[in-house]
Amino acid sequence: MDTVSWKKFTLLRFFILFLPAIIVPQSRAEITSHPSQKELSSRSLTQTFYCIATQELKRQNIPGAAYTIVQGKHILALETYGHLDINRTKKVTPHTIFRLASVSKPFAATLTLMQANAGKLSLSDPISQYLPHFALAPPHAANKIQLHHLLSHSSGLMPNAYDNLLSENWDMTKITRRFAKLSPICPPGQCYGYQNVLYSMLQPVLEQVQSKPYDELLQTQIFTPLAMTDASVGFNAFQQTTNAAQPHILRIINPATAKVGRTQPHYDWRRVPVRHDFYRVAPAAGINASISDMAKWLIANLGYAPEILSPTLLTQLTQPRISTAKDLRRKYWRQHLTAADYGYGWRLYQFEGIKLVYHSGWVAGFRADIAYAPELDLGFAMLINAESNIINKLSASFWQLAINVSQSQGDDPLISACRGSLKQ
Repeated sequence: MDTVSWKKFTLLRFFILFLPAIIVPQSRAEITSHPSQKELSSRSLTQTFYCIATQELKRQNIPGAAYTIVQGKHILALETYGHLDINRTKKVTPHTIFRLASVSKPFAATLTLMQANAGKLSLSDPISQYLPHFALAPPHAANKIQLHHLLSHSSGLMPNAYDNLLSENWDMTKITRRFAKLSPICPPGQCYGYQNVLYSMLQPVLEQVQSKPYDELLQTQIFTPLAMTDASVGFNAFQQTTNAAQPHILRIINPATAKVGRTQPHYDWRRVPVRHDFYRVAPAAGINASISDMAKWLIANLGYAPEILSPTLLTQLTQPRISTAKDLRRKYWRQHLTAADYGYGWRLYQFEGIKLVYHSGWVAGFRADIAYAPELDLGFAMLINAESNIINKLSASFWQLAINVSQSQGDDPLISACRGSLKQ
């Protein structure tokens, strides 16, 4: 959509939202009834964020995106933007699937806690109990790494151990045996080191205690009970759908070809093949899902599916386990964060004094963000099919806006900026 068309669309949306309240005759009951403060706040939040998001996505020429906002057990907004790929042949829909990348980790943690609470395993079990060939360089050091250390990235090993071997197409058994060359950088439970390969060792654990494949466990214990009808696991499942967003990376532009007088950065995206590498660590990065699925997942994590995700389980997942102080320096977030930790499969932030349960995901050509605030009974998720850091900016903007709206700060600069753009 070109600039002129987009402005017309934005103005049309404004009149659709607000003109009926001005010109449509109302009954006496309608005239005397007024929307609640909560309804007004929700409307302000969804309308303002729509303005912010669409402007930023257009500015960076993002091929396709989708986001959802939920409050309690209600979906306040479910918006889609753009197309499955840069060729613009098919539009993104509420059921378009994206790769979740590391947003897969909370699902693996949830599934693991389900088995622990059912007595199928103990979080204190050493990983070597299930993988006897797993070893570290110091004798017996591997026996000290327990399941809860995997869930909280507190194994004591260097961050992202052997992730590079995934792109080199190493067999997972071979990669696992490579750990015998590693020495811990701290005792388990004493330092944070983010992992993908090590985190994926939850898969054989879960498959052993339940005697079922990992994807089937997710399907039967999470996806189907929550009616996440688009969700799946793995490369083949992604390739088999006809409604899948395709990955894009930023094309490097030769400065000599830039248009004379250009004052804004030019974002030129190139479609790339879907890569298989991180699908091989399914608990860490193997889930595909739509924005409709993410809305249901958020509602469940807010506590509105207690028969599936019990209050006890949700509390266990979201207790701080290890400090992640480096997150306090995240671009777009650092001015808002006062504390950062990792629980089981979730990052835990103090954002402007509000607890956020959060995770992000990044894999070749895709980005994903999800968070919920129990205190506000509010959740947000966004999926895009481009490797753009705009998703970090938009997520931080959403939570800044949500907190300000919840505190009735009507003069929020984000609200004022978008109202100004609507008048232009």
